[in-house]
Amino acid sequence: MNSSWRITSTFILFVVCLYPLGVWLLLRFQSASPLMLTVGLAAVGACLVCGRQLSSLGWGWGDWKYQYQSYLIPLAYAAIAYVGIWGFSLGSWYDSGAVEQIRSGYMLDSWSDESIIALRFVLTATVSFVLLLPGVLGEEVGWRGLLVPALSKNLSFSQVAILSGILWSMFHWPLMLLGFYGNSGTPLLFQLVIFTVCLTSMSVVMAYFRYKTNSLWPAVTFHMSHNVFLQKFFTPLTEANESTEWFADEFGVAVPIVATVFGLYYWRKGVREFGRVET
Repeated sequence: MNSSWRITSTFILFVVCLYPLGVWLLLRFQSASPLMLTVGLAAVGACLVCGRQLSSLGWGWGDWKYQYQSYLIPLAYAAIAYVGIWGFSLGSWYDSGAVEQIRSGYMLDSWSDESIIALRFVLTATVSFVLLLPGVLGEEVGWRGLLVPALSKNLSFSQVAILSGILWSMFHWPLMLLGFYGNSGTPLLFQLVIFTVCLTSMSVVMAYFRYKTNSLWPAVTFHMSHNVFLQKFFTPLTEANESTEWFADEFGVAVPIVATVFGLYYWRKGVREFGRVET
């Protein structure tokens, strides 16, 4: 077994072994961050066991333009998907009850709905975004920091992008099977397939940035942007109807479809630029 396969298998073994601890901490603290951090811990453990320098995990910042792209792409595909949802009456813009709760939480009773929504967007795009850093960084140290470059030593860009996306999706499957993650209005198999398509499409873009910059930070930015805009803005502010759960969020078809379009674009770029296996 060469060194790249050895560190890959060691990392996956650590992820599996640490998973029960992460789920227990999730239930104990009602936060996903401890579970996410176990992936980073698995990456560090794999490096120590296999004699790999921690500096190889991609700590350099890279070109700023890829950070901007990583921030804006999830916002773009989420916005396109939700405009489609609202336009086809698969959900409505906006949920007045959710806005009223936000207004009460902000203690801004005299503000209009439009002002509350605008403030919510600004705080989502800044404060809430930054607050996601610890957990997301914990995950990305493993998936894009260690796994993607390790796989790239033996596999093509397409294989790396897809396999890393499937493994990342599988990390979430037990939570969905146990009912901790997902929605209650659509079949579980449907959610598993749609969610995996979504994360694999995202992984193509994130793998491209990892190759392009030799940095894990664009993937961190991308992951944070995806989570924060879906979880804190578009999904909670959409007024649901009987069709919404089939189309909204990561478990409905709209976001994965649009994310797949972006994924295909960056897959073609990746194949052109990084198609051959490194030796």
